[in-house]
Amino acid sequence: MTDGGFPTVRLRRLRQHPGVRRLVTETRLDPSNFILPLFVRPGRQVRREISAMPGNDQLSPDLLAREVEQAAALGLGGVILFGIPAAKDGQGSDALSESGIVAEALRAARPAAGDMPLLTDLCCCEYTDHGHCGPLAERRGRADVDNDATLALLGRQAVVHARCGADVIAPSGMMDGMVGAIRTALDAAGFEQVPILSYAAKYASAFYGPFREAAESAPQSGDRRGYQMDPAAAAEQALREVELDLAEGADMIMVKPALAYLDVIRLVRDRFPGVPIAAYNVSGEFSMVKAAAQRGWLDEQAVALELLTAIRRAGAGMVLTYWAKEAAQWLS
Repeated sequence: MTDGGFPTVRLRRLRQHPGVRRLVTETRLDPSNFILPLFVRPGRQVRREISAMPGNDQLSPDLLAREVEQAAALGLGGVILFGIPAAKDGQGSDALSESGIVAEALRAARPAAGDMPLLTDLCCCEYTDHGHCGPLAERRGRADVDNDATLALLGRQAVVHARCGADVIAPSGMMDGMVGAIRTALDAAGFEQVPILSYAAKYASAFYGPFREAAESAPQSGDRRGYQMDPAAAAEQALREVELDLAEGADMIMVKPALAYLDVIRLVRDRFPGVPIAAYNVSGEFSMVKAAAQRGWLDEQAVALELLTAIRRAGAGMVLTYWAKEAAQWLS
């Protein structure tokens, strides 16, 4: 017999009884933790299946409203809207218009949402004909996103979203200075109370593949490694990104993707206690589980809830996930 060890210490005592297990559980899942991504396109009565993301569809604004109503009834923490415009150009003009697709979607969704927050993804990639996150400029013999020209467009886009009913603005383009530009534009337009959830640590990840179909936003040439973070960079680089965004006025921050970057979520949580942290459980993370479950290799419900628990345990208070509705139903 050893002092302080077995048989005096038996950790299984806390595991034997299901009620005791519940009593000592620290990481809990609740529908209010989840934010559901939704994809909206022009038209009426349009529901277009996203083949790479089973169970997800592109929806016209009228059908989007029904989806938002269901999300609110399930007690979800919110929905985040991604737009697929009827026409694209070099600057993403549809995103700047109060008759654009996200503006229309917000007007349709607002009555259905009740007090459930409507978030909007703020970026140019879904609206540009080249698929990059801002207008392009020639630099050193190659096309690159014009960072500073993009900032003005993001500010205008944020004001449109706020005017049309967005409760939270979520910029995802990873442009330097984007949070400050958006905060300035919102404040000048009288929307100083609209919070910003910044995609502060967004990596150039291979896990985004299915999303490119969902949002029809794949780059027509090149890739986004010139502005999204390198997965192999020091994890502490994410802390610099978060710190800068908070200094510019971000109210909440996001790490994207979630599962391959649990270490980053934990680093951010430890460095910035008290700052609300979201993590995006992205399309590739979702679709690979769906595919395995369809083959009978995994129990989808058990695996999905385990993954969502891991993201929460790492330190994320909010999880953007395509399982939001299913998870809410499983938990009930």
